[in-house]
Amino acid sequence: MKRFWFLIPLAAFLALAVVLAVGLKLDPREVPSPLIDKPAPKFALQRLDDAQKTIRLDDMRGKVWVLNVWASWCVACREEHPLLVEFAKKRVVPLYGLNYKDQRADANAWLARFGNPYDASLFDDEGRVGIDFGVYGVPETFVIDQNGVIRMKHIGPLTPDVIATKIEPLLKKLDA
Repeated sequence: MKRFWFLIPLAAFLALAVVLAVGLKLDPREVPSPLIDKPAPKFALQRLDDAQKTIRLDDMRGKVWVLNVWASWCVACREEHPLLVEFAKKRVVPLYGLNYKDQRADANAWLARFGNPYDASLFDDEGRVGIDFGVYGVPETFVIDQNGVIRMKHIGPLTPDVIATKIEPLLKKLDA
């Protein structure tokens, strides 16, 4: 038995190499969310453009909608923003923004400069609602069904491919 002692570190090295090889092939944007197929977290937030108005999750009941988490300080949000503007023009479903850990004036100026694709943007200055949704960072996008159940989460900036192959087919399926 003493002759084979060297096999233990070799086996450990091979096991570690296999785990790392598998991990390198994973897409970091495919982080599974425990909220998929679960009710969206309840919220009541001020509108970004009008602090006197509040939007609640219950206001969305009965319709399929998309929630896009964004911030004016987010470089990747600026990258995806033209796609959101084009998507919003199609009027497929309501598109809501969740302005995450931002300054109200900065966020409103950003939308005025780059265009506002949102039916409304919710102001989450402390990030609590974002945390309830399991937001890792911005941008992130959620598809929520008529019953308030999260059906999809996309981490990172949207691309034309993601919209065409994942979001739009899911919206057609949910709206049917």
